[in-house]
Order: sequence, then C-alpha cells, then structure tokens
Amino acid sequence: MFSDFGRQSDANRIHAARSNATVVVVAISTIVAAILLAPDAGADQRLPLSIAEAEDIALRDEPGLLELQATASALNEQSVAVGQLPDPTLRIGLANYPLNRGGFTTEGMTQAQFGFRQAFPRSGLRAMRTARYRALASVQDGNAGLRSRNVLTTTRVAWLESYYWQHAEEILEASRPLFEDLLEVTQSLYGVGQKAQSDVIRAELELRRLDDRLLAAARSRAISQGELSQWLGAAAFRPTADKLPEWPLSLSLEGLRETLSEHPTMIAAQAGIEAKQAQIGMTREKAKPGWALDVAYGYRDGLLPDGQPRSDFVSVSVVVDLPFFKRNRQDRELAAALSERRAAVSGRQRLAAGLESQLNIEYARWSELTRRLALYDTEILGLSRSRAESAMLAYQSDAGDFSDVALGQIEYLDTRLDYLRLQVELAQSLAVLANLGGLSR
Repeated sequence: MFSDFGRQSDANRIHAARSNATVVVVAISTIVAAILLAPDAGADQRLPLSIAEAEDIALRDEPGLLELQATASALNEQSVAVGQLPDPTLRIGLANYPLNRGGFTTEGMTQAQFGFRQAFPRSGLRAMRTARYRALASVQDGNAGLRSRNVLTTTRVAWLESYYWQHAEEILEASRPLFEDLLEVTQSLYGVGQKAQSDVIRAELELRRLDDRLLAAARSRAISQGELSQWLGAAAFRPTADKLPEWPLSLSLEGLRETLSEHPTMIAAQAGIEAKQAQIGMTREKAKPGWALDVAYGYRDGLLPDGQPRSDFVSVSVVVDLPFFKRNRQDRELAAALSERRAAVSGRQRLAAGLESQLNIEYARWSELTRRLALYDTEILGLSRSRAESAMLAYQSDAGDFSDVALGQIEYLDTRLDYLRLQVELAQSLAVLANLGGLSR
C-alpha cells in the first residue's frame, strides 16, 4: 500500500515537471518564431550563408588589408619621388652696393645678380633610393597578401565552427523525440509493474541532460557567431549552409612544401632583404662625392670713364662634396647596414623553418583526421547504431537493462556528434593547409 502510493507520487511529480518544461519550451518557441517571422526581421537574415559568401564578405573592404595596400601604394609613389633630381634653386640679389656714397650706377662692381643652382647627388644614390622604396612597397604587398590569407583562414575556421554547432543542435533536437519515447515506454512498463521506478527517473534524467546539452550547444553557437561577426557583421548570424565545402580530399606534402617559398611571409621577408641591400648601396654611394652646378648672371648699370656702358658678368662654379671623414660616418653606416642585412637573412631562414614546421604539424593532423573519418564511415557509426537498436529491442522484450538502453542511445548520439566534429576539424585543417600551401579558393 505504501509502495504504491510512493510510485504514484513520483509519477505525478515527473508528469508535472514534464508539463512545466513543455510549457516553457512552447513559450520560447512561440517567441522565437514570432521574431523570425516578423516583417521587420529581414528576409536576408534567414538566407543560408555559404562559406564562399562568407569569404567574399570578409575580404570586401577589410580595414587591415586596405591599410596595407594603401601603405604599399604610398611607398611606390615615394619610390618615384626619391629617384628625381632635387629642385633647382634660384638666387636673386644685389651685390657690392655702396653704403657711404653713390648708388647703383656709380660703383663699377655693383650688380643685380640672378643665380641658378642645380645639385647632382651621387651617381647611383637616386637609383638605390628608388630600389629601397620599391622593396619596402613589396614588403607591404607581402604583408597584405598575408593579411588576406589570415583573414580568409580565420573566417573559414569560424564559419566551420558555427556550422558545427548549428548542426549539433539539429542532431540533438532530432534525438529528443527518441528520448521522449524512451521515457514513455519506461513509464508504460513501470505502470504494469515490469520495470522499476529507478528506470523512469533515469529516463527523465537523460531527457533533461539532453535539454542541457541543447542549451550548451546554443550558447556555443552564439559564441562562434560572435567571433565570425568580427569579419562578417550581421551576416554572421545567418544560418550556415547545409553542406560543407567541397575541398580537395588528397594532398601531397612535398607539393605543399614546394609552395612555401611563395607564401606571403617569405615574399615580404625577401623584399625586406632587398631593402637592406639597397640601404647598403645607398651607404656606399654616400662615400662618393656629389656635386652641384652654380650659374649666375650679374647686371651692371652706368658708364666706364671712356663713355662705354659697363659690361655685365657671368659666373659659373662647380661645388663638389669632399667625403674626407668617412671613418665615423660612412664606414659606420655601412657596417650597420651590412649587419641589418645579415639579420634580415637570418630572419627569413627562421620564418622558413617555422612555416615548414607548421606545415608538417598540420599535415600530420589532416592525415590523422582523414583516417579517423574513414573509420567512422566504415565501422564506428554502423556499430554504434546497431548497439543502440539491439539494446532497445532487448529492453522492450524485458530481456535487457535500462542502463544498456540509455548508454546505447547516448553513445550513438555522441558518435554522431563526434563524426560531425571530425568532418568540421578536417575542413578546418584544410583551411590552415590552404593558408600555408597557397591552395586556391
């Protein structure tokens, strides 16, 4: 008598809890549906977002990329400017004007002078300056290429993460009716005395755990969309496309290694070495003399004692630099420039080794994920499904334990989520390899 009363009380509490949860879920679903179906919600926000569209949005008017491109353009313009001769100078003056007496016409040396001066820097200095600025522009072009690849990779990885959590939610939602049916079957068998009350409680617990996993998946999806919004803005909150991108399934490590020299990082590093080499050339040119041409015309007024007009004057002079004190200037600058070039060469070697290491690590990860995914395709998914189905049939025929049923269903759910995670991680690994190996979009 006491035992029956306890069973009925527990069953009532479970039924009441399920009813309350159902009311909450229905209310939330109604609110969400009203928001999504509202005219002001915007139809575009409900359109699926493909990874190709996400890439286009991320690269369109990307501020960091535009900044680097503008810097490269400025350096290219500067390379033209520094290769030109300096502007000539014009000198206008009055020379030898008497202060005590007389004027412009009384003194024979009084002149109105007009002078022109043109400087000619060291023979190769302008060419070296042009080469240096062009190399610096190439450095920025390489940095822009690297920025483009990194933005593309980050966008792809974030989109794939959002894809995972969206489809993980769908898998969890699709599993919920199964756990609800399991609860109903357990309650029915408990009602006729074939199963224990602990089975009912366990079935209710597993259903609530599934609801908790749904909430956690929704939170993770919101986080991944927030990260993606850095590159896509409001488009990041659109649902992702149903299919993963069709990227290459077979890759050659040697082929990827051969493309490392074309990586934007290496291009920028090589351009940096060329800029240092041009700096060396500039320093060496400074040890050579530069010169300037000075031409002046002097106008004189008045007459000579014999009545003839005074002759005007023309002056021509050449100014030459005398680089006598080279030890503590040009020689020191040359030593510094040579050291900077050695540092740039060592830096390039360090970057090359780092890129190759990253490639080796990521290729090993991609190979392992490929093998694991094949194992899931051929064996693990099928075995997990069979185990869950056989445990359910045994339980329904009173030949099995509820723990086996619950464990089988949970393992099958986890297996499908693991399979989805492997698919996404494989695609993310390919995105990283595309960055390193220069794979086309």
